[in-house]
Amino acid sequence: MSTAMVEVRSVHKSFGSLEVLRGVDLDVRAGEVTVVLGPSGSGKSTLLRTINHLEKVDSGWITVDGTLVGYRRSGDKLYELREREVLKQRTQIGFVFQNFNLFPHLTVLDNVIEAPVAALKRPRRDAVAAAEKLLARVGLSDKADAYPKQLSGGQQQRVAIARALALEPKLLLFDEPTSALDPELVGEVLDVIKDLAASGTTMIVVTHEIGFAREVADTVVFMDDGAIVEQGPPAEVLDAPRHERTRAFLSKVL
Repeated sequence: MSTAMVEVRSVHKSFGSLEVLRGVDLDVRAGEVTVVLGPSGSGKSTLLRTINHLEKVDSGWITVDGTLVGYRRSGDKLYELREREVLKQRTQIGFVFQNFNLFPHLTVLDNVIEAPVAALKRPRRDAVAAAEKLLARVGLSDKADAYPKQLSGGQQQRVAIARALALEPKLLLFDEPTSALDPELVGEVLDVIKDLAASGTTMIVVTHEIGFAREVADTVVFMDDGAIVEQGPPAEVLDAPRHERTRAFLSKVL
């Protein structure tokens, strides 16, 4: 039986007077794909950013593979880790952003090897060999020497996925990975994510792609107003939602 790779417990997060996360609880089991749906402003992206400590929680806690993210516990108190320790944790939690975030001055290959060489101190030769395999996996072997501006949006996002995989993370987070793409390019990115899912990669994917959620997710989570309204297998949440808010959302996107 799979064990929990991610545990989110009673997480609250506010920006000023705006409460963005209201006591979120979530478990993600090892090797499974959790897809998070919900309207804009529901807290989906903020939840992802707290999981790798890009945003600090106001209260509650998060673990990845049994280790507290961003904090150490002493007695009943949590103390924030030093930035160096947080960065080390982030090497275990890959993050694929909506807008690619590639380094424009680096080639595709150098984008992929930058973190393994700089953060993990891997020999460049080893990093290049691994990167070439990853670029083949995402269908971009012929683009290793290209620069991001020479690629389509879909190709840039596939490079971003290869870059995240280069650190061999325990968990991959995707924040609306297709929302910045032209519609005809969405499929090529989703195909790569589907391949990762089939290989047993633990993933949390924030997306509006309902068909993808139905096909790939082990668990679908619907968020609204900073809280998880309901969660369960796709057949339950998408085809027979229990809550009116979920039904109203799905009626607009299906």
